[in-house]
Amino acid sequence: MVDFLGLMKQATELKSKMEAMQAELDRIEVEGMAGGGLLMLKLSGKGELKSAQIDDSLLKPDQKEILGDLIVAAHADARRKLEAVLAERMQALTGGLPLPPGLKLF
Repeated sequence: MVDFLGLMKQATELKSKMEAMQAELDRIEVEGMAGGGLLMLKLSGKGELKSAQIDDSLLKPDQKEILGDLIVAAHADARRKLEAVLAERMQALTGGLPLPPGLKLF
């Protein structure tokens, strides 16, 4: 028989932990790099672009297409890192709760 009171208690604990996690997302930052460090983007835990650092060598007119490609690559790198950090935090947060795969709680 399922322990509904136990499940309700776990759900309440998870809700309070999720609220704390939402607040923490503003403090999390990840960096994505491309071009061997010529371009670096910083994303918040919510995926918002916080800053960009571009090497002077990429600011030449003939480097325009390369710069665009590097921005896309650095953003993809940062998103992968962010997703890994968030997945790790969610795993720690949900502990033993059996959640369906792909369930996004935030």
